[in-house]
Amino acid sequence: MNQPHAKTKLTFSEIDIHDGLKKALAMNRADIIAELTASKLKGRGGAGFPVGTKWNLAAVAQSDERFVVCNADEGEPGTFKDRVILQEFADLVFAGMTIAGWTIGSQKGILYLRGEYTYLRKYLETILNKRRHDGLLGNNILGKNFSFDIEIRMGSGAYVCGEETALIESLEGYRGEPRNRPPFPVDTGFTGKPTIVNNVETFACVASIMSNGAAWFTKLGTDKSSGFKLLSVSGDCKEPGVYEINFGITIKDLLKLVGGEDAKAVQIGGASGICVPARDFSRSISFEDIPTGGSVIVIGRTRDMLEIMHNFMEFFEEESCGQCTPCREGNKKLREGIELLMQGKCSAEYLNELMNLGEVMQLASKCGLGQSSPNAFISIVKNFRDEILGRTARTVSISKE
Repeated sequence: MNQPHAKTKLTFSEIDIHDGLKKALAMNRADIIAELTASKLKGRGGAGFPVGTKWNLAAVAQSDERFVVCNADEGEPGTFKDRVILQEFADLVFAGMTIAGWTIGSQKGILYLRGEYTYLRKYLETILNKRRHDGLLGNNILGKNFSFDIEIRMGSGAYVCGEETALIESLEGYRGEPRNRPPFPVDTGFTGKPTIVNNVETFACVASIMSNGAAWFTKLGTDKSSGFKLLSVSGDCKEPGVYEINFGITIKDLLKLVGGEDAKAVQIGGASGICVPARDFSRSISFEDIPTGGSVIVIGRTRDMLEIMHNFMEFFEEESCGQCTPCREGNKKLREGIELLMQGKCSAEYLNELMNLGEVMQLASKCGLGQSSPNAFISIVKNFRDEILGRTARTVSISKE
C-alpha cells in the first residue's frame, strides 16, 4: 500500500513531543484554557469551533466523569493528512489528548480510528504502551495526582460517523446516526457524560501550542484564522501529497506549490466543500473565506463537471444514514437530476428546482452530512452555468445569487 508523505516540512517535526504536556501539567486548568483561547485555535476538522471555548464548556459541566475523544475517522473524500500525523506524530496527538484530560478533569480518552486504518492500530498501541512505560499515561502522570489513559476503538466505515454525535452513538455500540442538538456533547456526550470531540490535527496543535506558546501560534496565519494548516492535495496536479500552509494562502499560490497552475477548478473541503472556478483563485483558504478540514482536489481543464457532480452525489446518497427526509430523499433527487442532465433530458426549469432543493437540504437536514452534501452541486451549477446549461433540454438563465 502506498502511504502519503508530507511534501513540505511540517512544524510538528520541530516540536518537543513531551514539552507541551510537561508545561501543561505545571499549569492550572483555567490558565490552559486561557492559553488556548489566546492562541485563537479553532478545530481543524472543518467546522472551526474555538477549542478553548469547547474545553471550557466541558470543564464547567456538572458531572463526576468526563471523556476526551479524538476523531480519527478521516472519511472525507480527498483527505489523508490525519493519516500522516498518526504515522509520524502520534505522540503529539496523544499528548494533546492527555492535556485535554487534565484540563477538563477527565481520566479516559478514546481514539476513534477509521476502519480502513486498521493497519495503523498495532503501531499506535505500541506508542501508547511506551507512553505508559514512560509515565506519560496511566496513574500519577509525571508525578502529578492525575490519572488518564487512552484506548483505541475502531470505526465502522461510515462517513456519517465523522459527525461528532454520530461518532458517539457508534462508540456506544449503536448505529451511527446523528443526535438531536441540544444537548451538545460538552454537556451530554459519551454515556451521557460531558465529552469533548476534536480531530487528530487539533490535538497535535494543542500540544504544539502548550510547548511554544499562544503568541508563537498567532504569528502565523491571519487574525481570524491563526496558525498553520495541513492540506491533503490530490487530483490533476504534478505533486499531490500533504502540504503545510499558513492560513490565508491564496488558491493560486497553493496551485503553484503543487504544480496545478492550469486547473479548471479546485474542490475545497472534499465532496462536502465548494467548487472554486479559476476566476476565483485569488480567494484564500481561511475560516473567513474558504474553510476546509483539509481536502483540496485539483480539477483539470479536460474534466466533465457533470461527472464530478455525479460522483459526489452517488457518494452522499450511499453514505446518508437515512434518518432525515431532506438528506435521504434530497441526495437521491439531486443524483437523478444530474443523470437527466447527462442524458440531455433535464430542463433548465427543473434544474432551478433542484437548486432550490439543495438550498432546502442545507437548511433542513439534521446533521452536517445533509447540510453540506448539496454544496458541490450548487457551487458547480453556479460557477459553471454555461457548461451545465449546455446540457439542459431547454436553456434559460440561472440566478447568480
